[in-house]
Amino acid sequence: MGISKFSFRVRYGETDQMGVVYHGNYPQYLEMGRVEWLRSIGISYKEMEENGIILPVISLRIDYKKSALYDDLLTVTTRIRKKPLVKIEFDYEIHNEANDLLVEAHTVLAFMDSKANKPMKCPDFILEKLNF
Repeated sequence: MGISKFSFRVRYGETDQMGVVYHGNYPQYLEMGRVEWLRSIGISYKEMEENGIILPVISLRIDYKKSALYDDLLTVTTRIRKKPLVKIEFDYEIHNEANDLLVEAHTVLAFMDSKANKPMKCPDFILEKLNF
């Protein structure tokens, strides 16, 4: 199964006049975490899409604990909670350099066949890389 950690620095354009990260940027941070989680198990999101598999977000919950600021080094920790079937669920934590918990989040994504535009079960090549 595994846990993925991905770090990056907050850019100026992601903040307001007080240097605080705008709340609407966090879903993008979670997406970066998901993409890196997939990469950590040897799967490229780009290759999935080229093979007709897409993963739209169908649910998003974010609990904001503390503000991230301009130039903070953030770390997104991403994990899955259970074996994916037609949906895959991710849990996230975002910490700053001082290891303060800034955000806890949860997303649910659905495996979709992009050609048929219909839900599909999790592809075997993904299940084979997970230890459930």
